[in-house]
Amino acid sequence: MRFQTPLVPGTLIRRYKRFLADVTLADGQEVTAHCANPGSMMGLAEPGTRVWLEPNDDPKKKLRFGWRLVENGNGHFTGVDTAVPNRMLRAAFEARDVPGLTEFDSLRAEVPYGEKSRFDFLLSQAGQPDLYIEVKSVTLSRQPGLAEFPDSVTARGTRHLNDLSDMVRQGHRAMMLYLVQRTDCSRMTLAEDIDPSYATAWSGATAAGVETLALDCQISPEAVRLGKPIEMIAPGGP
Repeated sequence: MRFQTPLVPGTLIRRYKRFLADVTLADGQEVTAHCANPGSMMGLAEPGTRVWLEPNDDPKKKLRFGWRLVENGNGHFTGVDTAVPNRMLRAAFEARDVPGLTEFDSLRAEVPYGEKSRFDFLLSQAGQPDLYIEVKSVTLSRQPGLAEFPDSVTARGTRHLNDLSDMVRQGHRAMMLYLVQRTDCSRMTLAEDIDPSYATAWSGATAAGVETLALDCQISPEAVRLGKPIEMIAPGGP
């Protein structure tokens, strides 16, 4: 998925009110960018961080810039826009280009379930059980090479795991798909110390038959592209 307009580099001054960030551009201009990430962004929002913004001239948007990337050093990047995973995965599903999930010929997005939930995707194929998929964007890393989820307590994420377990009990397939938006990680685990309830729910969902798939990304200031499966380490694992 290519960015619609070329990204411009800058230096983060501060992130505030969750969805706003003040940034100094290379020419010294200070701008306010939209931050499309409701999470804590632990380790990614320190003042002085080198960031990349996407300019826009859309009169319907209040802000002229959107915060898209954090530069980690050594040529590595983290994608901070939580809307990217679903857009990129939808295109990949339609092109039958998601590793291990190429056999499905029907796709639905934002499928309602119960009173409060929606699954991100439903994949179908004649003669096979439906596959319900929930997608999470992963940006936290506190150890070299290891991505973690979540970066804050997520009661909503725990509910999604329980809903996926319900679908398995009804005879369907269900999957939690983690998209690791970091180019410096080759493994993933759960941040059990940050949200023990989520880790417990994941273990229960796995025991119930919910599948897990962790995929990495190729990220640059030009584009974000779907990568390959990476190792998922269970909570308490090596």
